[in-house]
Amino acid sequence: MQMSQVVADLSSRALVLALETNMFEFYMAWGRSPRGELHQGPDLIQVITGLPVALLNGVFDAQLTVQTADAVIEAAVARAAPHNVPMNWFVGPSSRPPELGTYLERHGFAPRSGLPGMAADLMALKTDRSPPTDLVIERVNDVEMLATWARTVWTGTGFPEEGREAFVELVSSVGIVPDTSRLRYLGYRRGAPVATSAMILQDGVAGIYAVATLPEARRQGLGTALTLAPLRDALDMGYRVGTLQASSMGCSVYRRLGFRQVCEFGVYAWAGDARPDQDEQTVNRGSR
Repeated sequence: MQMSQVVADLSSRALVLALETNMFEFYMAWGRSPRGELHQGPDLIQVITGLPVALLNGVFDAQLTVQTADAVIEAAVARAAPHNVPMNWFVGPSSRPPELGTYLERHGFAPRSGLPGMAADLMALKTDRSPPTDLVIERVNDVEMLATWARTVWTGTGFPEEGREAFVELVSSVGIVPDTSRLRYLGYRRGAPVATSAMILQDGVAGIYAVATLPEARRQGLGTALTLAPLRDALDMGYRVGTLQASSMGCSVYRRLGFRQVCEFGVYAWAGDARPDQDEQTVNRGSR
């Protein structure tokens, strides 16, 4: 990416658009993999992984009208229904029409808590909190390490145990991108994996995802360390802005690092025939 394309202004409309499209790219990689489905058109982006977690089956970037909304929503539900998995519909700043949530509720989607979109000036990050001295953070660089990363993400996020190995297969099918646009990080203590993060360098910003910490290692600063490590790398690469989507639990942590809310995503859940999951509490949960 040319330096002229790097977003540097936290108050600009371009930042919100970049935050959204960076998020889309993170999810679309799963849909492009041999184990996922990606439906992308002028009306929406839909990713189906077939895993029993709504966060991993999503609809984004809806560009609907009052004339087309019902039919497009019905078609999205019809694509997901055979998989018997829950699904989240993300209503972002660019989603249309403005009353999209009303249409979604009409089709059986239930509103969840909003998902704040946050951004930070990488040159002003607050990094005064020292990580545990025995924490070692490494970039994922081979297939075995990638599988370990996936298992740690799954367990650290609190997803149901029965879907873990399917998630490992999904992540492994995405593989390791040979350039630096998609990086994954794994934190070890005493040689054992305990925490994760991922970074997407896309649309002029550094997007942080998959921040997760194993339950026994939480509240020890590991999530903070796994958030800062990729952001420092992004700054070294010339990026100026970091972005993420935070749960209500994670917002205060990210604010202490220097992030501020710049937008919000509405989240509407469709349960299908699967049991509801705990996604509302698990977006970037491991930062705590």
